Amino acid sequence: MSVLELLPAVDVTGGQAVRLSGGSVDCGSWGSPLDVARSFYEAGARWVHLVDLDLAFGRGDNAELLARVISDVPVAVELSGGITSRAAIEAGLEMGPARVNIATQALRNIDAVCEAIECFGERVAVCLDVRGDRLAARGGDGEGANVWGVLRLLNEVGVARLVVTDVMRDGQMNGSNLELVARIAGSTNARVIASGGINSLADIEALRGLDIEGAIVGKALYRGAFTLADAMVVAGHEER
Repeated sequence: MSVLELLPAVDVTGGQAVRLSGGSVDCGSWGSPLDVARSFYEAGARWVHLVDLDLAFGRGDNAELLARVISDVPVAVELSGGITSRAAIEAGLEMGPARVNIATQALRNIDAVCEAIECFGERVAVCLDVRGDRLAARGGDGEGANVWGVLRLLNEVGVARLVVTDVMRDGQMNGSNLELVARIAGSTNARVIASGGINSLADIEALRGLDIEGAIVGKALYRGAFTLADAMVVAGHEER
């Protein structure tokens, strides 16, 4: 069984680390994103999933602060939130993360996303925020395209990595949509990162059994459902 890479999430709005439930920010703050990211590093994380919620929802950005997290915390960073254009990709990469995630909203212009994949390769991943069989961009409105048709086009241009989120489970701690993740993983040669709903060590073990690359873990860590150290063991990191 392969090792599952865990990416603890640091979602940032107004300069503070917060958590989401169904696309809305929970009450309260978890404090400094720098401190939160550093705590994950100290607990053994090799990656952090760093999200600029303000950029994603069109209400400004936290670019300076996120750049500090990237430069000051010795983990690989997957940068996400509001990356919907070539200019946004380039700006994100200039901040120094290991890669940036192209937002689901960008898939409305599939040709531009395909061009970005061909240009940036491994430096970009594509987010597939899904409700049923349709794309459902968080922060957007209306129903999106059929996910399987979009996936076919992404496969044709050799997308390197997909971040798959069931938006109905995101931040709800009601378990991963294993069926969706498995179906997408079986329909692409891209590496797959699962997101949304993880609530237990058993959930992490089940995702590992799907032989995908990784999983983003958020609220379950903040709420103390399990520790990152225990999750890393279940994900197979002791076996390296």
